[in-house]
Amino acid sequence: MKTRPSAILEAGVIAVSGPVLVFSAYLLFAGHNQPGGGFAGGLVAGVAVLLVWAAGGTDTVRKVLPVRSTVLMGVGLLVAAGTGFAALLPGLAFLESGYAELSIPLVGDVKIVSALFFDIGVYLVVIGMVLALVRALGEDATAEEVPQ
Repeated sequence: MKTRPSAILEAGVIAVSGPVLVFSAYLLFAGHNQPGGGFAGGLVAGVAVLLVWAAGGTDTVRKVLPVRSTVLMGVGLLVAAGTGFAALLPGLAFLESGYAELSIPLVGDVKIVSALFFDIGVYLVVIGMVLALVRALGEDATAEEVPQ
């Protein structure tokens, strides 16, 4: 028997998910200079996934985030490892951080640090893990029943 989720919970999730994801992005991008980074930002984004799951179940999570968790984790690992190996190309140590300064119109001068790309990889891995957890916990228990 399927029941309709709470309308109040749905409205609350809709109202809160946006600011939670914005805060998650802030933690991701500010993480190489301040506390935060890919792990903390990924956990906060995972909270948004959990809120969607609590409001609508696994089917709603699949509609909102229609990507496989293994793809997110794999791409995240490739990005994080690629960042480490990319430092070897100019003769730096593995995972040694480099930076570039760019001048972007309407924004101004922006310093891009290679640690940001490592953090993006970690961010994707953490979101993939939360997504895998939510989907595993949210599946119907249709396994074989234990005989009594």
